[in-house]
Amino acid sequence: MKPVRQFAGGGLVLWWSRMVAMTGKELLQLGRDTLLVVAVLYLFTLDVMMSGGVKMDLNQGVVMVHDADHSMASRELIYRFQPPYFKLGGEIPDQKEGLRLLDQGKALVVLDIPPKFQHDLIQGKPTAVQIQIDTSNTILGTLAASYSAQIIEQYSFDAALQRIGLTDANLAGMPMLVDRHRVWYNPNQEDAWFMPISELLTVITVLAMMLPAAAAVREKERGTIEQLIVSPLTPIQIMLPKVIAMTLVILLGTVLSVFLVLYGVFSIPIKGSLPLFFTVTALYTFAVSGLGLFISTMSRNLAQTIMLAIMIMMPIILLSGAWTPPEAMPPGIRQAMYLSPLYYYIEMSYGILLKGAGLDILWDSLLGLTLLGSLMFGFGVWRFRRQFG
Repeated sequence: MKPVRQFAGGGLVLWWSRMVAMTGKELLQLGRDTLLVVAVLYLFTLDVMMSGGVKMDLNQGVVMVHDADHSMASRELIYRFQPPYFKLGGEIPDQKEGLRLLDQGKALVVLDIPPKFQHDLIQGKPTAVQIQIDTSNTILGTLAASYSAQIIEQYSFDAALQRIGLTDANLAGMPMLVDRHRVWYNPNQEDAWFMPISELLTVITVLAMMLPAAAAVREKERGTIEQLIVSPLTPIQIMLPKVIAMTLVILLGTVLSVFLVLYGVFSIPIKGSLPLFFTVTALYTFAVSGLGLFISTMSRNLAQTIMLAIMIMMPIILLSGAWTPPEAMPPGIRQAMYLSPLYYYIEMSYGILLKGAGLDILWDSLLGLTLLGSLMFGFGVWRFRRQFG
């Protein structure tokens, strides 16, 4: 029995030595590709950094005014459209000019105040103002409509109180509903706390799919795949080092992005466990790399790899909730989200980084990613081994 144990132990050492050598070979090969190294560094640093400058809130929306009353009441209403949300762009002579400015994109809001506006308010008669909003950008248009409605509603409330003679002192003694809300996790509601993390997770998805696929296809383009086939290496010893090497590269880039960009540039507070986040990232990278291995078996060159990767990657991103909130999706599409590994990864990443959540809360997302990732990785390994059959 002793010689058998020595042979088995020697075989295990040989297997691992080949794995280490092949992993080193993949890292060395990647390091020699200067353009690819620069692209990876750019994606993990400057690309994530630039995403922090993207703001989705309303800022300095241009308001053009058609004031047919020119009264004290109309002026008070106009000057309630103040920065930072709005900026008064001036007065226009008629409604046609307002439509022209909206068509040209030179105005976001056109405020139309009718004649006898102040007179009707004083007499207690109902009056109306017209708001026209450019909603070609639905986010800004929706925010402008909401903020404008709040401004006009507050003005109407103040005018009604003034007409019946109520003051702030009188209101203090009356029963009122007071709205005291609390904003958790991102109290200042800064986009710079959301967008860079979202971009980082998207970058990890792209590279986790592209790098293993590119490494495998590069062997075909250079003709070295035939040398690997006739070598004593097994398909697993050819495939797995590519995944391990690219996972190490992605983890290193993630560490760089978290500490240099998220924490260093944007001062995003990391409330959860970073070891847990990096562990989840490694699991997610392995899961998505299965799709990269599948792509490599279907591609003959790098151009085909890129096209197939885009075709597979876009549904994963669109169904993840990274660009569109899940609540805004149709019911059928919302159910399809569970087929996107990025959906589970986003849930866990924001939960760990911003909320400080642990496995006691995120276990269901981790289970979903593990099951879906096992299927994807297993399918990729099966397809990769078939090409050596």
